[in-house]
Amino acid sequence: MLKEVLLGVLTGAVALTIGILLGHFAIDKGSSVPDWVRDASRDVDESIIEKFLAELDTNQLRENLRELTKVPHMATTPGDEATVDFMLKRWQDPNTGLDSAWRENYKVYLSFPNKTSPNKVSVGKTGYLFTAREREKVYKPDQEDPEVVQPYAAYSPAGNVKGKLVYANQGKMSDYELLNRTLDLTGTIAITRYGGEGRSKKFRSLTRSSWYTSFIALNAINAAKFGIVGVLVYTEPYDMNDGLVSESETYPHSWYLPPSGVERGSYNIDFGDLLTPYLAAKDDTYRIPKEDITGIPPIPAQPIGFEDAERLICELDGDDAPNEWQGSLNCTYKLGGPGFKSTSTFNNSNVHLDIYNTERLEYSANVMGIIRGSVEPDRYVIYGNHRDSWVHGAIDPSSGTAVMLEITRVLGKMVKEGKWRPRRSIIFGSWGAEEFGLIGSAEYTEEYFSKLSERTVAYINVDISVFANATLRASASPAAQSVIFTASKQVKAPGTTTTVYENWKQYSNRTSPNYGIIPNVGFLTGAGSDYAAFMHYLGITSMDISYFYDRSKTRARIYPAYHTAYDTFDYASTYIDPGFTSHQAVARTAGNVLLRLADSLLLPFNCSDYAESLDQYLGQAVTAFEEKLAAKGISMEPLKKAVQLFRDTAAKLDRLIRDSDLAKETPLKVRQMNDQLMLLDRAFLDPLAFPEQYGFRHVIWASRSSSVPTFPGLADAVEKAESTGLKEDWDQAHKHISIVTQAIAGAAHTLDDVI
Repeated sequence: MLKEVLLGVLTGAVALTIGILLGHFAIDKGSSVPDWVRDASRDVDESIIEKFLAELDTNQLRENLRELTKVPHMATTPGDEATVDFMLKRWQDPNTGLDSAWRENYKVYLSFPNKTSPNKVSVGKTGYLFTAREREKVYKPDQEDPEVVQPYAAYSPAGNVKGKLVYANQGKMSDYELLNRTLDLTGTIAITRYGGEGRSKKFRSLTRSSWYTSFIALNAINAAKFGIVGVLVYTEPYDMNDGLVSESETYPHSWYLPPSGVERGSYNIDFGDLLTPYLAAKDDTYRIPKEDITGIPPIPAQPIGFEDAERLICELDGDDAPNEWQGSLNCTYKLGGPGFKSTSTFNNSNVHLDIYNTERLEYSANVMGIIRGSVEPDRYVIYGNHRDSWVHGAIDPSSGTAVMLEITRVLGKMVKEGKWRPRRSIIFGSWGAEEFGLIGSAEYTEEYFSKLSERTVAYINVDISVFANATLRASASPAAQSVIFTASKQVKAPGTTTTVYENWKQYSNRTSPNYGIIPNVGFLTGAGSDYAAFMHYLGITSMDISYFYDRSKTRARIYPAYHTAYDTFDYASTYIDPGFTSHQAVARTAGNVLLRLADSLLLPFNCSDYAESLDQYLGQAVTAFEEKLAAKGISMEPLKKAVQLFRDTAAKLDRLIRDSDLAKETPLKVRQMNDQLMLLDRAFLDPLAFPEQYGFRHVIWASRSSSVPTFPGLADAVEKAESTGLKEDWDQAHKHISIVTQAIAGAAHTLDDVI
């Protein structure tokens, strides 16, 4: 009897539940239903997007940038603290602010020049025959600000060294090896140039702003292996100025770097606070001994301008440097005797590096803000940009901060007026101390590791929003390609009659087997910007969006005033984006993406686009490595099958999404599908895949040293095995095939139906 009663109760409960669900989904949309029912099935509102796009204002963007660049704001300085207060004031504004905003403080290990004992580069035996500039030449009042930091190499050790000079091109291992064939490098000083397109192989896959500092850190690390005692670094005008060297052709007369301009930078390889690896740098956090820090120069290093580099390079003795080492300075570049030629006034003189850098713990703040979601407040879309700069930082990073502030002004106003609230929560982050090695974003991800790993939908990065005013540029997880395309099709390209999408396709495109000719979306390989900790450490689907210049018209590896005292409001408003229309285009595109990620019922990610990228990587690997691996008895068939499995399950999920009426699905079904999409990049994480690379766990997009654009662990392992011929190295290649094979197969299973 009890069994029958229980069975009857259970049957009734099931019938009641089915009845409620059927009744819920059969309700006429015009009838009275609970708010949560409407909210649960609400999709992105295109009219809201249109209103948002229309509100983004070029005048507001201009004034944001003007305010952000009033004073230099290097991390932890009074100028940086003033910028923190400014961000908080804006995000706490009662009319246009966010739901809440706050600061997150971290105690981080930073490197600074000594204000009372400036770093010095000189030539002489007993007295000084030549001394390099300690500060850049003043052209505008901005350069006269007493808070303009002397050019220096952050994390270069202090020291007083001297030696005969040699020219070492870009300071790659191959460059030093070439010199070492004919010269004794022990006790010498090397002068090197910031890399152009032929940057260091070790960081070949790094993108944009931080590859060059990683390269220079490695430059000095490499140099020390050959007995070199100090390194000078300069910006080669061939690489940055299209060969222009005279004051009349450079800023303030054009966008090109003046002869005295010096790129500052953080000369460390790893991202995050150097004393608290994998831990947030709070007051009471354990810190490793300073002597255990790796990835920073073991010898003194100092950047100089190309006018001073010319004085040194053009006096060198020795053989002519190879053709590919030549540049645009007014002489034939020579290797050095070591030292200067006998006819030079510098003959028999040493180059002296007197470096007085100091390291100390300082408090740095991330400024955080949130708009809470109405339906899924426990799901986050994060939008971030770093705040600190080396000097005024108009382009890097304040162009991105100006865009973020305008996006938050418009969204905040809509929230305050009750006109809109996102489905999911939106977190805004203004990262601190990023110029010292992506510290703020790394500390944030380390402190909130579990929360972010399980709940974050995506990370949108707009670091340098406008390099120039020609075309959009985006790098992203392949899953995010489609939403970027959708957004860019709704925005007009400045100065044209076409869309950002069509304009972008004209400047940079590729042929897709699925779509034909489309804009080229780069991959987020390496630790190129603030997205690094989110993509590579947490596996959060990420993207980086900016406006870029026409590559056919310049060789400049980045905008020429980068990290110098000339990156000012005047420079940005005169030469980069006079009407601030490119800032507006980035704001409209990135903001459109943000709204779609925050408001869409189903996350606008496309798994088949990911499959296409894996196919592309597989093709490169097969072409480059299959025969070599087969000769060692190692098969690539498991990897091919894994990619095929991913392709099939991605297509199956895409069909399911296309054929579903999601508004009539249960909220739990939609949540399940969103979790599959949200967690896709997490499925590619392997914390043991790259034990020698700090913070890299994503087996598809980690940095690589190989020139083959394919799976990084496999590519590096095969090339190492080829160079050594050792069985253990071929075993590592086999291991990396297994690592990437199982990661791809595992990711495929996350897209399939539940077991």
